[in-house]
Amino acid sequence: MTMPQTTLVSHIVEEILRTSYGRLLAYLSSRTGDLSGAEDALSEAFYQALTHWTTQGIPTQPEAWLLKVARNRLLDDFRHQKVQTSALSTLLRLTEEAQNAVSQDIFPDERLKLLFMCAHPAIDPSIRTPLLLQTVLGFDAVRIASFFLVAPTTMGQRLVRAKTKIRDAKIPLEIPEREELPERLESVLEAIYAVYGQAWNDITSADSGRHGLAEEALWLARLMVRLLPEEPEPKGLLALVLYCHARHTTRRSPAGEFIPLSEQDTTLWSGSHIAEAETLLLQASSVGKMGRFQLEAAIQSAHMVGRSAEHSHAESIVRLYDALLQVAPTLGAVVGRTAALAAWQGAVVGIQTLDTLDPALMKIYQPYWALRAYLLKECRRDEEARIAYDRAIGLTEDDSVRRFLLTQRPETTY
Repeated sequence: MTMPQTTLVSHIVEEILRTSYGRLLAYLSSRTGDLSGAEDALSEAFYQALTHWTTQGIPTQPEAWLLKVARNRLLDDFRHQKVQTSALSTLLRLTEEAQNAVSQDIFPDERLKLLFMCAHPAIDPSIRTPLLLQTVLGFDAVRIASFFLVAPTTMGQRLVRAKTKIRDAKIPLEIPEREELPERLESVLEAIYAVYGQAWNDITSADSGRHGLAEEALWLARLMVRLLPEEPEPKGLLALVLYCHARHTTRRSPAGEFIPLSEQDTTLWSGSHIAEAETLLLQASSVGKMGRFQLEAAIQSAHMVGRSAEHSHAESIVRLYDALLQVAPTLGAVVGRTAALAAWQGAVVGIQTLDTLDPALMKIYQPYWALRAYLLKECRRDEEARIAYDRAIGLTEDDSVRRFLLTQRPETTY
């Protein structure tokens, strides 16, 4: 049965939005320096595509068509605002470029370029990474908010304020010089890591777009290493992603059930990924400038070596977390250290450590409640464990993880 044209167009537009929005925006923004204007123009182009492609047919090069429509919108806006002739001439060149942009495969470099452009030091550091995720990588405010553990409305307001400041303060979105890249590096790496984090959460999804995110994050991390070979942190990030990706196929059973690290089949882990990660981590550490991503990669390495050797490296992992907390005191690092501490010194010590944490910060943090539930169960405090498991289950979005937690929850006795 043939799919109706309206449905077909909707599917194609949705796919381009998911896979190419960031590239298209990067292409436009890097040439005009007007991030908000490029966003508005691209939104208009997608809106027109829904109508035009339904009645006139889908163009041979949909992305080039979208670029051309967006370029025309920008031209109209610039003329209305009576901007300088030089800006108009730049836009005029976009017509010819848009026709062959896809075939020349220029988008990946454009995306990386815009990542560094939007990591401008004049932009508040707390909003740089969310801004990169939305404007360059195409994430919506809801998904960004979940990554940073804030309400979607709060994140949306922060992003709007950031873009307003860029416009009002006339912060120049220009391609930085090579010597300016290191000061922007942390935000760019964090954004790439967030992309893989989303893919990690969705890695078994039937949505091919989620699988593509993992490969995209790997590609961007590799490109960062080539761009800044003298910097250790890009190597640390790539090693971290490779360690995680090495075991992504073992995180679910053939039936889709969640498998914790302690029960994964280590023979199915990718040896080539692990070997590459170890080499990268060794190269990065030789520079003598330890950073967040090197430490996180080292923690993954210790977990995996310990699992493969069936011998706990919990003490070493605690020490690595201590170092990580000095440079990146995140909730994830705090809870991760507590889990390692409990593995080293026992569940009672783990619970005592969890009890010292700020309840307000942990209120909706699912890993905290999952760990607390497990440790309480280990201490045979079943009633408290059931309450904690219920909290963890309620905060879990992944159905397979929810089912796993349900199997771990102590049964109620009467």
